[in-house]
Amino acid sequence: MRHFSCIIALMALTACQDTVQQDTSAVPLSEDSVGHYCQMNLLEHDGPKAQAHLEGLPGAPLFFSQVRDAVAFLRMPEQNHAIMAIWVNDMGAAGAKWDAPGATNWIEADQAFYVVGGHVVGGMGAPEIVPFLDAGKAASFAGANGGEVMRLADIPDSAVLAPVVLDNDTTDTDFEKRLRALSREFGE
Repeated sequence: MRHFSCIIALMALTACQDTVQQDTSAVPLSEDSVGHYCQMNLLEHDGPKAQAHLEGLPGAPLFFSQVRDAVAFLRMPEQNHAIMAIWVNDMGAAGAKWDAPGATNWIEADQAFYVVGGHVVGGMGAPEIVPFLDAGKAASFAGANGGEVMRLADIPDSAVLAPVVLDNDTTDTDFEKRLRALSREFGE
Protein backbone atom coordinates (compact mmCIF):
# COMPACT_ATOMS: atom_id res chain seq x y z
CA MET A 1 0.00 0.00 0.00
CA ARG A 2 2.87 2.35 0.83
CA HIS A 3 4.35 1.74 -2.60
CA PHE A 4 1.04 2.58 -4.23
CA SER A 5 0.81 5.87 -2.27
CA CYS A 6 4.31 6.86 -3.40
CA ILE A 7 3.45 6.14 -7.03
CA ILE A 8 0.26 8.25 -6.81
CA ALA A 9 2.21 11.10 -5.18
CA LEU A 10 4.89 10.93 -7.87
CA MET A 11 2.27 10.97 -10.62
CA ALA A 12 0.60 13.99 -9.03
CA LEU A 13 3.89 15.89 -8.91
CA THR A 14 4.62 15.03 -12.52
CA ALA A 15 1.17 16.24 -13.57
CA CYS A 16 1.77 19.55 -11.80
CA GLN A 17 4.95 20.04 -13.78
CA ASP A 18 3.29 19.65 -17.17
CA THR A 19 3.32 23.01 -18.88
CA VAL A 20 1.36 23.95 -21.92
CA GLN A 21 3.58 25.19 -24.72
CA GLN A 22 2.44 28.56 -26.01
CA ASP A 23 1.81 28.68 -29.74
CA THR A 24 3.98 31.44 -31.20
CA SER A 25 3.14 30.75 -34.83
CA ALA A 26 2.62 33.79 -37.02
CA VAL A 27 -0.98 34.97 -37.15
CA PRO A 28 -2.30 36.05 -40.58
CA LEU A 29 -3.20 39.71 -40.99
CA SER A 30 -6.93 40.36 -41.12
CA GLU A 31 -9.36 43.25 -40.89
CA ASP A 32 -9.15 42.86 -37.10
CA SER A 33 -5.36 43.37 -36.99
CA VAL A 34 -4.52 46.72 -35.43
CA GLY A 35 -1.20 48.34 -34.66
CA HIS A 36 -0.01 48.18 -31.06
CA TYR A 37 0.97 51.84 -30.89
CA CYS A 38 -1.52 53.51 -33.23
CA GLN A 39 -4.53 51.18 -32.78
CA MET A 40 -5.24 51.58 -36.50
CA ASN A 41 -6.12 48.83 -38.98
CA LEU A 42 -2.89 47.47 -40.46
CA LEU A 43 -4.41 46.70 -43.84
CA GLU A 44 -4.83 50.45 -44.39
CA HIS A 45 -1.09 51.14 -44.16
CA ASP A 46 1.67 50.57 -46.69
CA GLY A 47 4.89 48.71 -46.07
CA PRO A 48 5.91 45.62 -44.14
CA LYS A 49 4.37 44.75 -40.79
CA ALA A 50 5.53 42.83 -37.72
CA GLN A 51 4.04 40.89 -34.86
CA ALA A 52 5.46 40.00 -31.45
CA HIS A 53 4.28 37.13 -29.30
CA LEU A 54 4.64 37.79 -25.58
CA GLU A 55 4.79 35.13 -22.92
CA GLY A 56 1.37 34.53 -21.40
CA LEU A 57 -0.61 36.01 -24.30
CA PRO A 58 -1.27 32.97 -26.52
CA GLY A 59 -2.78 33.61 -29.94
CA ALA A 60 -2.87 37.37 -29.36
CA PRO A 61 0.32 38.89 -30.75
CA LEU A 62 1.07 42.58 -30.70
CA PHE A 63 0.93 43.83 -34.29
CA PHE A 64 3.08 46.71 -35.50
CA SER A 65 2.33 49.06 -38.41
CA GLN A 66 6.02 49.21 -39.22
CA VAL A 67 8.87 46.77 -38.74
CA ARG A 68 10.82 49.67 -37.27
CA ASP A 69 8.27 49.85 -34.43
CA ALA A 70 8.69 46.16 -33.59
CA VAL A 71 12.48 46.48 -33.45
CA ALA A 72 12.08 49.56 -31.24
CA PHE A 73 9.71 47.60 -28.96
CA LEU A 74 12.31 44.85 -28.71
CA ARG A 75 15.03 47.34 -27.75
CA MET A 76 13.17 49.75 -25.47
CA PRO A 77 14.67 49.62 -21.99
CA GLU A 78 11.24 49.89 -20.36
CA GLN A 79 9.91 46.85 -22.26
CA ASN A 80 9.72 44.15 -19.61
CA HIS A 81 7.62 41.36 -21.14
CA ALA A 82 9.26 38.14 -22.27
CA ILE A 83 9.17 38.18 -26.07
CA MET A 84 8.81 34.63 -27.34
CA ALA A 85 8.79 35.33 -31.10
CA ILE A 86 8.81 38.22 -33.56
CA TRP A 87 7.64 37.76 -37.14
CA VAL A 88 8.07 40.20 -40.04
CA ASN A 89 6.72 40.31 -43.59
CA ASP A 90 9.10 38.91 -46.20
CA MET A 91 9.05 41.68 -48.79
CA GLY A 92 10.78 39.37 -51.27
CA ALA A 93 7.94 36.83 -51.16
CA ALA A 94 5.83 36.23 -54.26
CA GLY A 95 3.06 38.81 -54.41
CA ALA A 96 4.45 41.10 -51.71
CA LYS A 97 4.06 44.75 -52.72
CA TRP A 98 4.60 47.93 -50.78
CA ASP A 99 0.88 48.71 -50.65
CA ALA A 100 0.00 45.05 -49.91
CA PRO A 101 2.91 43.36 -48.11
CA GLY A 102 0.99 40.12 -47.57
CA ALA A 103 -1.12 38.51 -44.88
CA THR A 104 0.75 35.23 -44.46
CA ASN A 105 4.32 35.72 -45.75
CA TRP A 106 5.86 35.87 -42.27
CA ILE A 107 9.47 35.06 -41.47
CA GLU A 108 11.18 34.95 -38.10
CA ALA A 109 12.74 38.33 -37.37
CA ASP A 110 16.14 36.88 -36.57
CA GLN A 111 16.21 35.02 -39.91
CA ALA A 112 15.61 38.14 -42.02
CA PHE A 113 18.00 40.40 -43.89
CA TYR A 114 16.99 44.04 -43.38
CA VAL A 115 17.51 47.08 -45.55
CA VAL A 116 18.26 49.89 -43.10
CA GLY A 117 18.58 53.57 -44.01
CA GLY A 118 16.83 53.38 -47.37
CA HIS A 119 14.62 56.05 -48.90
CA VAL A 120 11.32 54.36 -48.06
CA VAL A 121 8.78 55.14 -45.37
CA GLY A 122 6.50 52.68 -43.65
CA GLY A 123 2.84 52.74 -42.77
CA MET A 124 3.16 55.46 -40.15
CA GLY A 125 5.34 57.75 -42.26
CA ALA A 126 8.67 57.04 -40.57
CA PRO A 127 11.74 55.58 -42.31
CA GLU A 128 11.24 51.83 -42.61
CA ILE A 129 13.47 48.84 -42.01
CA VAL A 130 12.60 46.42 -44.80
CA PRO A 131 12.88 42.64 -44.18
CA PHE A 132 13.71 39.92 -46.71
CA LEU A 133 14.31 36.20 -46.33
CA ASP A 134 16.70 36.24 -49.30
CA ALA A 135 19.89 38.31 -48.93
CA GLY A 136 20.09 38.83 -52.69
CA LYS A 137 16.62 40.37 -52.83
CA ALA A 138 17.54 42.61 -49.90
CA ALA A 139 20.67 43.75 -51.76
CA SER A 140 18.64 44.48 -54.91
CA PHE A 141 16.15 46.52 -52.89
CA ALA A 142 19.00 48.45 -51.25
CA GLY A 143 20.52 49.11 -54.69
CA ALA A 144 17.24 50.63 -55.88
CA ASN A 145 16.21 52.42 -52.69
CA GLY A 146 19.41 53.11 -50.78
CA GLY A 147 20.39 51.72 -47.42
CA GLU A 148 22.51 48.86 -46.13
CA VAL A 149 21.68 45.19 -45.67
CA MET A 150 21.96 44.06 -42.04
CA ARG A 151 20.87 41.29 -39.72
CA LEU A 152 18.56 42.09 -36.80
CA ALA A 153 21.35 42.16 -34.22
CA ASP A 154 23.35 44.63 -36.36
CA ILE A 155 20.61 47.26 -36.71
CA PRO A 156 21.81 50.26 -34.70
CA ASP A 157 19.58 51.54 -31.92
CA SER A 158 19.71 54.96 -33.58
CA ALA A 159 17.79 53.52 -36.55
CA VAL A 160 14.81 52.66 -34.36
CA LEU A 161 14.96 54.60 -31.09
CA ALA A 162 16.03 58.05 -32.29
CA PRO A 163 13.38 60.72 -32.95
CA VAL A 164 12.23 60.95 -36.56
CA VAL A 165 12.11 64.29 -38.35
CA LEU A 166 9.78 64.07 -41.32
CA ASP A 167 10.06 66.35 -44.36
CA ASN A 168 6.96 68.36 -43.43
CA ASP A 169 7.85 68.68 -39.72
CA THR A 170 8.74 72.07 -38.40
CA THR A 171 11.51 72.54 -35.91
CA ASP A 172 11.01 73.73 -32.35
CA THR A 173 12.48 77.07 -33.42
CA ASP A 174 9.78 77.48 -36.09
CA PHE A 175 7.10 76.58 -33.55
CA GLU A 176 8.46 79.09 -31.05
CA LYS A 177 8.50 81.85 -33.69
CA ARG A 178 4.87 81.16 -34.63
CA LEU A 179 3.84 81.05 -30.96
CA ARG A 180 5.53 84.41 -30.28
CA ALA A 181 3.87 85.92 -33.35
CA LEU A 182 0.46 84.71 -32.17
CA SER A 183 1.12 86.04 -28.68
CA ARG A 184 2.00 89.47 -30.06
CA GLU A 185 -1.03 89.44 -32.38
CA PHE A 186 -3.52 88.62 -29.66
CA GLY A 187 -1.66 90.42 -26.87
CA GLU A 188 -2.09 93.84 -28.44
